[in-house]
Amino acid sequence: MMTQALRDLKENWRADLLSGFLVFLIALPLCLGIAMASGFPPQAGILTAIVGGLVVSRINGSFMTISGPAAGLIVVILDSVRELGGDDALAGYRYTLAAIVFASLAQIALGYFKAGKLSAFFPAAAVQGMLAAIGIIIMAKQIHVVLGVKPDADTLFATIAAIPASIRDMNPEVATIGLVGLGILILWALVSNRYVKMIPAPLVVVIVGMALAQYFDLDDEHRYLFLPDNQFLPHHEFSIGPKFLVSIPNNFMASFAFPDFAKTFTLSFWQQVVAICLVGSLETLLSAAAVDRLDPQRRVSNLNRDLAAVGIGNVICGFIGGLPMIAEIVRSSANCNNGARTGWANFFHGLFLLIFVALFPKVIHEIPLASLASLLVFTGFRLASPSVFRRTLAVGWDQLGVFLITVVGVLATDLLIGVAIGVIAEFGFHFWRSVNWSEVLRLRFEVTTPDPGVYRVKLSGAVFFANYMRLKQDLATLPRRKTVTFDLSEAATVDHTVMEFLHQFCEAYNREGGHAEISGLDWHLSSSEHPLAPRRKAA
Repeated sequence: MMTQALRDLKENWRADLLSGFLVFLIALPLCLGIAMASGFPPQAGILTAIVGGLVVSRINGSFMTISGPAAGLIVVILDSVRELGGDDALAGYRYTLAAIVFASLAQIALGYFKAGKLSAFFPAAAVQGMLAAIGIIIMAKQIHVVLGVKPDADTLFATIAAIPASIRDMNPEVATIGLVGLGILILWALVSNRYVKMIPAPLVVVIVGMALAQYFDLDDEHRYLFLPDNQFLPHHEFSIGPKFLVSIPNNFMASFAFPDFAKTFTLSFWQQVVAICLVGSLETLLSAAAVDRLDPQRRVSNLNRDLAAVGIGNVICGFIGGLPMIAEIVRSSANCNNGARTGWANFFHGLFLLIFVALFPKVIHEIPLASLASLLVFTGFRLASPSVFRRTLAVGWDQLGVFLITVVGVLATDLLIGVAIGVIAEFGFHFWRSVNWSEVLRLRFEVTTPDPGVYRVKLSGAVFFANYMRLKQDLATLPRRKTVTFDLSEAATVDHTVMEFLHQFCEAYNREGGHAEISGLDWHLSSSEHPLAPRRKAA
């Protein structure tokens, strides 16, 4: 008997093959750029996407997600390479591979023990703050690559402070490649023509960058003069050459590297394991849930299975020299927009990457680093754009407070400590609203059936991110296509994270043919007019 997977392949291979090819065009430059920004060899990103496509797509619990390296993990991996390897980047790379193996085993365990629900424990504003901070860090580090300058800076704030000097000392030809790439990405974001949008912007950036690299003769080491005798440019002699191009082995088999477990018994090693596992797992769960909302068929992923599958893929990546992967939101969105129908699109995207890197490594070598850096700067900007701050403020000033505290916490310390500070800040705002300590970890709610086919969910006390996980579990067991009413009249407070969850639940339930609504908020005060703003019952 033909399995469901083979039936999906037979029925949808044309749509999935086309979408997989288009996603491959987007993924290739991003995988290279993310790997290099993470302190890994460029081929490591491609190895990860290949494993994500060929292996994880066949065992995961989602339908439209694309598994691969993501910008959100750049900061974690780069910190690991530097912390574990010190001045020896190669040693740091191999130690980090070992950390990825252990972090991946933890991901498998989390998926097996159905810990996907734990993502709910992190408040939405803190998660958004973490992502915005990651975006700021990516921009701060990659803008120097765009300009063709290596700053003399050891810390993040020193790297940010060095930006004016890098602008002054930029390598004009390299900067031309990088800035043209940024211009193309900005232009593509503003264009609304659907035919233009069908062409992946990263592909255009890479092709134009390769053409400029040929024009500037980056293949040959040489020096050139730029605007000599100009008093405003004290440095007018610049060097250029292959060091500004991607460097990967000509033999695909030489791309593999193996982990070094020598630091397994050190505290710093396990700190990196926890960071990689936590951030990777959280991003995977959030991205997979977000992609479900983009799926035209409105299918729901099995998040626990998805987490375990990503863990299995990451174990393989750790043993062969790849980055850790997550369910990546940008490529997954493109997958949905390109008309993919099943997980075979993810498989085909990995297959195309394998064929390309095995047969055409010399083409990859012609890609300028500045072009890849421009892709990352643009990605970082989208994570931390002013619109993100405005959307958070629209929900309420307290959510903006948690958001900004998390951003500053991450920038001043590291990801784990920064997110912990954000979570503590969210608790602080709840206690400021007079939440009782007894209600912190226990949500009081009851589900009744006043009429056949009607379910009334009454919540009371404090309803917020730290105590609604059991509610999520119970709601998942409700039958479909019935009537569900959430009664919040006795809720003392309802935070933004739970308001967002309830609204998403109602939207999904209504799409499936049922009827779900929220009631009982007439006497509650909100921190803004936004429908997802936190609420507090009037005295």
